[in-house]
Amino acid sequence: MQLMPLPQSQLSCGRFTLDLSQPQIMGILNVTPDSFSDGGLHYQKDQAIQRAIQMMEDGASIIDIGGESTRPNASPVAVEEEIRRVIPVVEALSRYDVVMSIDTSQPEVIRAAIQAGAHIWNDVRALTRPHALETASELNIPVILMHMRGEPTNMNQLDQYHDVTEDVMLELQQRLDQALAVGIRKENIIIDPGFGFAKNAQQNFQLLNEFWKLNQMGYPILSGLSRKRFIGEALNGVPAPERAVGSVMGHMLSIQQGASIVRVHDVKATHDAINVWKMMQKNSGRG
Repeated sequence: MQLMPLPQSQLSCGRFTLDLSQPQIMGILNVTPDSFSDGGLHYQKDQAIQRAIQMMEDGASIIDIGGESTRPNASPVAVEEEIRRVIPVVEALSRYDVVMSIDTSQPEVIRAAIQAGAHIWNDVRALTRPHALETASELNIPVILMHMRGEPTNMNQLDQYHDVTEDVMLELQQRLDQALAVGIRKENIIIDPGFGFAKNAQQNFQLLNEFWKLNQMGYPILSGLSRKRFIGEALNGVPAPERAVGSVMGHMLSIQQGASIVRVHDVKATHDAINVWKMMQKNSGRG
């Protein structure tokens, strides 16, 4: 592991600007019945809004709204159903001072969400769906490109790597090249190595240990390892809701290696840890 500073850059998100030289917390809001950690808890609109408000109060600067589970073996969701789940929540939260990202791979969903008030496209499939690249270029919005192989239904069978960190960077670069080729602006791109997607526990921990290497790609980085299975394996198999401490630890290691954004379930615990880290940074070198 190598310590890395956060980039001195800002991300324009409509009427908001995110300072990426400071760690930003992205709170996870799954409006799904089947997500691996909190499926069904915030499926109804009122539940989702209350959860978002709580995460904002706890320190989240971004709310990441998703209407399709991407856990292993998750069933696909029709575009119309994804829109039905997501858009009412976006419309309700547009009245608050918070950046909204949309966890979707569907161009139709992101178009509707941006029109309703959202700001960022967070795509676990890195804009590989038909017309996704062109849509991102046309909308001219920030996009998060995540590394994954295959689909949630088969990704666990695709974890063969020569060197996981090098291969992830190579495959992300291919997606970056395609994004730039269609006119997506470099300043709108964030990369995500995709912890837990087509990677086994050993590979995830290698990727976390070598997270700093991602800075060589020249883009702001998001780390999303919250409550993932490999964190649970390090904690003797505890269930997802009991992985908060391990998740916070992983995200702080990511921040120390250059992650500007951490995507989390446990917002308050992460916010508290970041405040301690900031105080340490502020007082470094003093007797």
